[in-house]
Amino acid sequence: MTGLARPVLRVGDTVAFDGGEHLVVGLAGTSVRLREESGAEQVVLAGHLMAAADFAVLDAAGQPAPTPAVEPFGLLEALPAEVVEAARCWRAHVVEVETSLPPGAEGAAPRPGYDPAATSLTDRQRVKAAELGVTVRTLEVKRARYAAQGLWGLVDQRATRRFDVAGQADARVVAVLRELIAAEANASTGTRSRLIRRAVKRVEELHGPGVVPLPGKTAFYALVERLSVGRHTFGSAVTRRQTANRPDGEFTVTLATRPGEQVQIDSTPIDVLVLAADGVPVRADLTIAVDVATRTICAAVLRPVGTKAVDAALLLARMLVPEPMRPGWSPALGMAGSVLPHERLLAVDARMREAAARPVIVPDQVVIDHGRVFVSETFSRACERLGISIQPARKGTPTDKSVVEATFDAIKTLFAQHVAGFKGSDPTLRGRDVAAVWTVGELQDLLDEWLIVGWQHRPHEALRDPHAPRQVLTPNERYAGLVAVAGYLPVTLSGTDYLELLPAKWRVINDYGISLDLRTYDCAELGPWRRQHSGLAGKNGRWEVHYDPYDLSQVFVRTPEGWVTAPWMHRGLVTAPFADFTWRHARRLVAESGRQVTEAEIARALDALLTRAEHGPDKAGARVAARTRAAAETFARPSVDSPATVAVAADPTPAQTARVIPFGVFDADAEAERWP
Repeated sequence: MTGLARPVLRVGDTVAFDGGEHLVVGLAGTSVRLREESGAEQVVLAGHLMAAADFAVLDAAGQPAPTPAVEPFGLLEALPAEVVEAARCWRAHVVEVETSLPPGAEGAAPRPGYDPAATSLTDRQRVKAAELGVTVRTLEVKRARYAAQGLWGLVDQRATRRFDVAGQADARVVAVLRELIAAEANASTGTRSRLIRRAVKRVEELHGPGVVPLPGKTAFYALVERLSVGRHTFGSAVTRRQTANRPDGEFTVTLATRPGEQVQIDSTPIDVLVLAADGVPVRADLTIAVDVATRTICAAVLRPVGTKAVDAALLLARMLVPEPMRPGWSPALGMAGSVLPHERLLAVDARMREAAARPVIVPDQVVIDHGRVFVSETFSRACERLGISIQPARKGTPTDKSVVEATFDAIKTLFAQHVAGFKGSDPTLRGRDVAAVWTVGELQDLLDEWLIVGWQHRPHEALRDPHAPRQVLTPNERYAGLVAVAGYLPVTLSGTDYLELLPAKWRVINDYGISLDLRTYDCAELGPWRRQHSGLAGKNGRWEVHYDPYDLSQVFVRTPEGWVTAPWMHRGLVTAPFADFTWRHARRLVAESGRQVTEAEIARALDALLTRAEHGPDKAGARVAARTRAAAETFARPSVDSPATVAVAADPTPAQTARVIPFGVFDADAEAERWP
């Protein structure tokens, strides 16, 4: 088989380079010596020479030597089989004309009329043209195309034409349809007939009635279908807006090389009906913070109806303290039995001893949207105090925080749909008689447990090891690996710093204590400050009182001698059942503490969690569930008096006994004297 050989640079060749013609007078390794017509010589690297835009090897006539093109093998595979087979047949005829033998017949005798000893190339062309019933000119064209393009040059070019979505429709009709389809991005979803009607009226407005030929009904519908592909013009309005909002440029991956380098925060309604304190079904907002480097959900907060600025500040506080083990949690969820560097972290913070297997990540930067919650002064002040920079995402560009958006979808798939009361993302997906069975606090407890067992121990596709792409890491494994590489060691938030993030009100310390929203808080430590001026003239002598809006059992008063924790005056009446409940759960944890922490153990814990979430709380044990919620809220708060420890009940030994706080006897006269 013959064809054009790719040019080879040799001494004596003439090349075009740097705007002139040069003679190759020497080759030494990767260096080429060139001589101009004026006699000047220069030595250039072969790579530099051949990369020049005007480089070419010239023939005797001073023209660039023809260079055969590489066959587009991918395009050949996209053609119909019969078209490719016809091209192969032509290749056999062309090769036989040029070499006297068809492909694959080396060593055989040429057919009569093709013997190169007795015939010339012109003779063989005539014989082949007569054999195929074509002209000699057609055969010459086929030979030239094959020499320049290979098999692709012999393909019937009609089969390579790209499909035009507009077809035979008038260009003016197509332009109007494209304009109207683009305008549907933010409109309510309509039908194709509505769009066609608008298109006809628009064409007549622009060009006059009857001027532009319109397609028939079937052709019009087919044209609209082709022009609207990928735009969801007649589908979900939400999907259509999201598709239209995608940037025209390339998608770039959000990268972070160490824990906390970037944390994305956002809020969205969770697709589960919950019960408010009065038993009325309400919606709940889920606010989460996701670390980009490890995909760890640093914290997640559920709040009814609407997220407030204080919720975002509390989210930061929960991120920066260890997650304590709760009563009833499996030992498999503890940090001590996980891949996290427990011993190293324990040497820095003693609270890690009873912590759950969730890393404490101190963010360098948080990415937020422009919601009122995150652009509020409360959130900005909290970030400033903690040394966290705020990076607002561009308005209307959810791809700027794509990691947290994708995490919301994962929470819906992996957690929310398994919970009793799941209602779907829109009314068309809601089942019949969907009722709320979990309260916000109970669902928060389930979510906290799921984050440990169902998320932190689950392999994440975005955490593949670049050196072992088949290995998919969990968020905890990724964190452990990056800690060793980046030298990251978090300094967790102390109890006092935690209180600084809580909202504050200004109140007078009276003889009976502090009144806050018709609740009275008092303790002996407030004695020296009763009826005293705080020294702050701008607040008329009132005192700074911090409170947790979701745990109103106590408040925290800033005094010149430090923080004073003042409990609610009726707290003793509601905490007695809790003390007994905590003890019974601790007894159960002791019995379970001997089990080995394995992957199967974690899987069983996750299955049990989802099963419990799906069936809803036991109505007969509603009181027990309330006590569990109270325990979780109490344990989640860092100790103010001892910042280096966390208020977590350690597993007692069987020989230990519990101090049960008894119910007090209500004395109406004594109670009346305590109230002003």
